[in-house]
Amino acid sequence: MSLGALLRNIWAFVRPYKWLVVLTLSLTLVGSLTAQVNAWVLRYAVDQIAALLEAHKGLAEGMHILLIITVILIGKELVSAVIQYGQKLYGEKLRIFVSRDLAQAVIEKVMTYRLAFFTTSGNQSGKLQTRIDRGIESLSKLVQSFFIDILPLFASSIVALVMMFQANFWVGLVGLCIVPVYFWASTSQANKLKGTRRNIKDLREVKSQGILSIFDSITVIKSFTSEELEARKQLGLQLDLTEAQMKTRRINFLFDGLKSFIEQFGVVVIIILTAYLVLTGQMTIGAIMFHILLFNNVTAPIRQLHRIYDQMNDALIYSESFFDTLNADREIEPSGDYKPVKVNGHFSIRDVYFTYPDNAEPTLFDIKMEICPGKITALVGLSGAGKSTLINLLDKFYVPDKGEILLDGVSLNDYDTDTLRDNIGLVLQKNHIFSGTVLENIRYGNPDATLAQVEDAARKAYLHEQILSLPDGYDTSAMRLSGGQQQKIAIARMFLKNPPIVFLDEPTASLDAISTEQIKASLDAIKQNRTVVIISHSISQIIDSDMIYVMQKGRIVEHGTHDELHHIAGGTYRSIFDAMARSLNIDKITKSLND
Repeated sequence: MSLGALLRNIWAFVRPYKWLVVLTLSLTLVGSLTAQVNAWVLRYAVDQIAALLEAHKGLAEGMHILLIITVILIGKELVSAVIQYGQKLYGEKLRIFVSRDLAQAVIEKVMTYRLAFFTTSGNQSGKLQTRIDRGIESLSKLVQSFFIDILPLFASSIVALVMMFQANFWVGLVGLCIVPVYFWASTSQANKLKGTRRNIKDLREVKSQGILSIFDSITVIKSFTSEELEARKQLGLQLDLTEAQMKTRRINFLFDGLKSFIEQFGVVVIIILTAYLVLTGQMTIGAIMFHILLFNNVTAPIRQLHRIYDQMNDALIYSESFFDTLNADREIEPSGDYKPVKVNGHFSIRDVYFTYPDNAEPTLFDIKMEICPGKITALVGLSGAGKSTLINLLDKFYVPDKGEILLDGVSLNDYDTDTLRDNIGLVLQKNHIFSGTVLENIRYGNPDATLAQVEDAARKAYLHEQILSLPDGYDTSAMRLSGGQQQKIAIARMFLKNPPIVFLDEPTASLDAISTEQIKASLDAIKQNRTVVIISHSISQIIDSDMIYVMQKGRIVEHGTHDELHHIAGGTYRSIFDAMARSLNIDKITKSLND
């Protein structure tokens, strides 16, 4: 991202606080003038004291000079303290406000993006978190530094340079000539570091994603005793990051030495030139110190250029990915404006093809299907057949590459996305539990639900009695529940939402036999007069369906009722069903029941 693009992007977040900017700029103007007071006072003091000494006068005659100097310098320090306090306060306030707005803006925007954005290889959660955190940090620091450090320093530098020219053209010219040389060294330093800094950014994102992956996979890692293997992977990243950081330090130390030499060379030239002018009677002795102090004010911001360039380059690098994330309008989830008063739940899927982001091969091929309202439709197939993908399309999480999906005769593309999903209940094999209480998690299905409604939903999910047995009841942290209890919370949410369309993707896969039986009874109740699409490896869930679609490698290969499909000799459904029965040891179970 170019500097101009960065400033345009960040200005949108600074503009609401123009009053802070105006206050800071006003203080900066006053501060740049007070910063030159020491040079004026020192010249005055040296010249006056030198004149007294030439006249063989002492302390008594020079007391008024000391009094004047004291009053001016103390007054100047008091004014400077007030100015610095104001600059730091307003600069920090601006940083905090901009940081808050950046964070809120990116969170609100990212949640509008389609699911495909989060499943692409470059947008894993760890990478996104690093991208957002580092972007906000670098941008807010840049805003703060600009008003606390950069503006005051450069304003002081310009004022000091103007005063040098007013006092003596040649001395001012020396100061002016040193500045571009110093800038050249700083920009060369920044250019050499650009690639390395970008590499460091990428390595940090990969490292963050790797650490997050370790935390998510710690049970698997321990079960395979792969701690050493994962540690070696992280060590490789750490070594690459260390090498990139050391390269940055080597370049910085080299250019820091060069810039220090340039600055001191300028000081030497000014000392020699002013001494010559004093000896030739063109300048007073006090003017030597006057020009050296002014030159120090000129070079002070230049001495800070390295740090400023560091922050600027960090902002340029991290803001690029941050604003790419914030301004990815092409990723905004598509939504129509059709908002029906009532949804019946009749899906027509016509010639649908679909490919996941980053996948070379399609996942679904030429899908033709009718899902009738008020009926139960089962999707059956081996893992990877495309069953869950099809539900993702029906929920408008993804858009087909080709073909069309209609709901009640209207294309899903025309539906208002929020309205569509308000009419759909989704229970996954593993549902997310939010940080918070059991009550808050169940109420996620309907934020306006009363406690009585929440308790009723929990009863339908066979969870109410278990919740009451907890120490804090419904105020217990949901994270303390077992996996099966957490799954029941997800089902209770659906009862609370009470939608006309229900998608069930292996809803009882993580439950024990008794819980499965309880949930089956709950699901049987909620299936009444609703459109239900279910994915399940449970025989009892499948044979109750009104229509079964059998999927294989992304295609519909068979469809019909259980009786129709089971009588197809050599059919895919029959082979899957018979394998399910064998896995349950049906013969032995039947014999035991008969005994």
